Amino acid sequence: MAVFSRCSRAATAAAKPTAAAATFSYLIRALSPSFSSSSSTLDPETDLNCNKPAALGTLKREPKGRNVQWVFLGCPGVGKGTYASRLSNLLGVPHIATGDLVRDELASSGPLSSQLKEIVNQGKLVSDEIIIDLLSKRLEMGEAKGESGFILDGFPRTVSQAEILEGVTDIDLVINLKLREEALLAKCLGRRICNECGGNYNVASIDIKAENGRPGMYMAPLPPPPQCASKLITRPDDTEEVVKQRLRIYQEMTRPVEDFYRSRGKLLEFDLPGGIPESWSKLLRALNLEDHDDKQSAAA
Repeated sequence: MAVFSRCSRAATAAAKPTAAAATFSYLIRALSPSFSSSSSTLDPETDLNCNKPAALGTLKREPKGRNVQWVFLGCPGVGKGTYASRLSNLLGVPHIATGDLVRDELASSGPLSSQLKEIVNQGKLVSDEIIIDLLSKRLEMGEAKGESGFILDGFPRTVSQAEILEGVTDIDLVINLKLREEALLAKCLGRRICNECGGNYNVASIDIKAENGRPGMYMAPLPPPPQCASKLITRPDDTEEVVKQRLRIYQEMTRPVEDFYRSRGKLLEFDLPGGIPESWSKLLRALNLEDHDDKQSAAA
C-alpha cells in the first residue's frame, strides 16, 4: 500500500523503531497536521470535579486548524469506551479503541488471532508491537476517509507506547477515569454481549453504602432490549480471576503512564461518582463542554 511505502521517512521519533512503530508514526502524523502547539497545561493539584480550570476553556477546538487529540486512561472496565464514544460524537472526532481493534482481529481469524486469543484469555496486556500494528491499520483507514483529530482509548498503556506517541504528535489532554475497586469488579463481572447484534449490556446493580466518610455509590444495570435478552453471553475474559489479574497488571504497568502525563501537566483525573446519569454532566463540566442534545433529552 502506498501509505506504508512512505512511512519510513517519518518514523524518526523513537530510537530504533520497529516496522510497526514506523508505520504508526507516519499514519498518526497524517491525522495531526503540523501546527504551533498551544496545548493547555493543567494543574494536577486542581480538583477538576469541583472546579473548572480556565485552561480547559480553550480545548474545545484547540489548537486552531485541527480537532482535539485526546487520550483516555483508566483500569479495564472503568468505562473508557462509553465516555470516549460520547465525547467522540459530541466533538465530531473518531473514537479509536484498541480493545475493539483486538476483538475485531480475534473475530476475523486473521494472522494475529490465535496469538491474541491466548494473551486475552490469560488476562495479559497485548504487546506494543501488536497494538501498534493494529492501530496503524486503523489509522490508514482513517486517513483514507479524511479523518482529523482522535480520541484514543486503551493506548498508550505503557511508557514506551507513550514515548512513541509523544514523538509523532501533540496530545492535548489525557483523561484518567477512576472508579472504586469494588464497583469496578462488579461492573466487569456484570458485562454481557448480545451474540447476535453485538450490543453491550450490564446486568450488575451496584449499590455501595456510605461508610467511614466515603460517599455511597449507585450504578443501575444496563439491561438489554427484549429481543436480545435471550442471546446474552459473557466475554471469556470476564471471570473474577482474570479481571483481578488485569487490575494487577494495570497497577504494575500502566500507572507509570499516568505519572508520564502528570509530569507534563496534561493529566485530568476524574473520579466517576456513579453511572452515566451521575457522571456524564460532571465530566462535561470538568472539560468545559456542553451537550445540548443531552439537555434537551432531560427537559423532554
